[in-house]
Amino acid sequence: MTHLAKCACERLQVRCQGEPSKVSMCHCLDCQRRTGSLFGIAAFFDREVVSVVAGVSKTFTRDSSYVGSLVTFHFCPECGSTVFWERESVPGLIGVAVGSFADPSFPQPDQSVWMAHKHPWLSLPDGMRRRNA
Repeated sequence: MTHLAKCACERLQVRCQGEPSKVSMCHCLDCQRRTGSLFGIAAFFDREVVSVVAGVSKTFTRDSSYVGSLVTFHFCPECGSTVFWERESVPGLIGVAVGSFADPSFPQPDQSVWMAHKHPWLSLPDGMRRRNA
């Protein structure tokens, strides 16, 4: 199975081979600011199965106040869409924004993290694993 992630203008494209090792819904305030939404959803793939197949990315690196390490976001310099990121604390994995796959059949998140920042009116699927960190 191959998944193709694209930015809004489709200039930056990332190919991911196989299925993600996990899909995570994050409610931290940093993800809320990055997405402009109530949460971010990331599919995590092993680094060796992810490749940029079109375009170039611009990067923004910041300290993750939640995990105490740096995270580098790769976004399209034309449209500004964040497509993927790398966390210093997990060098073997690449996070890819699930929305950039634009695939309604993509697997749903298997965990929801930073529940302390979840908006209280947002309901989660039954059985979803929940963590505060």
